[in-house]
Amino acid sequence: MSYAHSVLQSGETIKAVGKLHWTVFLRGLIFAIVGLAFLLYGYNAQAVGRRDVASVLVIVGALLTLIGVALLAGAWFRRWITEISVTTHRVIYKTGFIRRHTVEMNMDKVETVDVDQSILGRMLGFGTIRVRGTGQGIESLRGISDPIGLRNAITAG
Repeated sequence: MSYAHSVLQSGETIKAVGKLHWTVFLRGLIFAIVGLAFLLYGYNAQAVGRRDVASVLVIVGALLTLIGVALLAGAWFRRWITEISVTTHRVIYKTGFIRRHTVEMNMDKVETVDVDQSILGRMLGFGTIRVRGTGQGIESLRGISDPIGLRNAITAG
């Protein structure tokens, strides 16, 4: 059960759920692909007889691939533990697994919702959202998938 479902009050329903965009995986994918390319090139160099170059390429490739896998696992975990929910009464942002950090803002306290998207963000459908309220705000939520849809769910009241 998600955090938002566990804290719903009577008569409150979830209108929209936001999530981190798939681009959080890009850094890990790049490292893994470059590492695998080094590994393949190293094994090909070893087959040709260039053992001095091959061993260095295999070691570098293995390290880059391991770093890529670790980055991919970290991105998956971050995406899994981050929840952004818009209910009929409030906006809920939760992150963390063992040590939890939550921010909730009542809908009647929301003044503005800012959306920032780069050119790449507009093309791929991700951006940064800032929810500003009376006296406080929710920290910048970076890398959110479909930020315009989430903003519309918040401002629709």
